Amino acid sequence: MYEENFQELNLHVVELPIEWAETAPIYSGYLRELPFITGEGNSKKELYRQLLEQYQAYREEQQKDKVEDEAEEETLLSAKDFFRYYDGETPDDLSWFDLEGKE
Repeated sequence: MYEENFQELNLHVVELPIEWAETAPIYSGYLRELPFITGEGNSKKELYRQLLEQYQAYREEQQKDKVEDEAEEETLLSAKDFFRYYDGETPDDLSWFDLEGKE
């Protein structure tokens, strides 16, 4: 039942043996593909909820990093803009007119 959420994401939950704390069981596990995402709880439902929450936080962080990388790529200068800010020297095999699309 809970496994279906992770199967849709092509992730596999590894359930560790049940431990007992006083009178309540403790379920623990981790994601096989991302072993740093772990969880534990007094029920399987709580275990899977924790794993799903941690996975969602991980995905949000990855998306944030991806957006930052894309923003960094957008700040690269074109050749024309580069030479506008360059110190004025032009390489021998490149003319300013080639950058304008004129010859």
